[in-house]
Amino acid sequence: MPELPEVETVKRTLNQLIIGKQIERVTVSLPRIIQRPQDTLMFAALLAGHTFQRVERRGKFLRMTLDGLVLVSHLRMEGRFGLYKRDEPLEKHTHVIFHFTDGTELRYKDVRQFGTMHLFEPGEELKEPPLSKLGLEPLDADFTLEKFKQAIARRTTKIKTVLLNQAYIVGIGNIYVDEALFRSGIHPERSPQSLTSEEFERLFRAIIETLNEAVDAGGSSIKSYVNGQGEMGMFQHQLLIYGRKDEPCVRCGAIVEKTVVGGRGTHICPQCQPRPDSFVS
Repeated sequence: MPELPEVETVKRTLNQLIIGKQIERVTVSLPRIIQRPQDTLMFAALLAGHTFQRVERRGKFLRMTLDGLVLVSHLRMEGRFGLYKRDEPLEKHTHVIFHFTDGTELRYKDVRQFGTMHLFEPGEELKEPPLSKLGLEPLDADFTLEKFKQAIARRTTKIKTVLLNQAYIVGIGNIYVDEALFRSGIHPERSPQSLTSEEFERLFRAIIETLNEAVDAGGSSIKSYVNGQGEMGMFQHQLLIYGRKDEPCVRCGAIVEKTVVGGRGTHICPQCQPRPDSFVS
């Protein structure tokens, strides 16, 4: 958390808030967030005088383009950006501040301190980690059923683990994997190799529908997520399976179970999502 829908919402919000703003200076109080260059003074010096032009998303990363530079930011578990006036009190856990020439500031706050920032020359960011290792974008127009199948169909590990692997498909975190698998009626411990063509198509459509609905709702505020304007997402009110342990399934009435798959808490309807050992191909 945040996952693709939340990062997409942050991207859209930042495009409303910071485009055209020129950086006067940058303050870094937690050096380990700055991964490239590792010298925080150099990081600040390189950014001074540059203007934000647009914000894009690649998987769960923000790709923030300036005139002559690209800043790649990962929010990790609890990172958040917010725009403030210069005289507003500084909140605790604010680790990076972009001071703008118009008297406003883009502040990066991160309670867990796991977020990262990488600075590149334009074009370099797509050839180097962390973006160079990412898989297919599920909301891109060229994300097709055929490409989806090619990426994962031969995998013999559990489907949930595969979908969480950003090297195959990007941005689908724990919440949305549970939702997509429930919508498609697939148990998370099934392997991609065991899926029929019909099941692949159901899962493909469920991933796209789930993510689009979540984006439209501004993401899910399960814990502390808010967008760049401090607004909560609302998709948590539309979740069909995630977080519903011991509640009746919204489809069949069976009691929702919670287990662990690939080290992640996983919600399953035992009736709508038959276990692999009870599945007959």
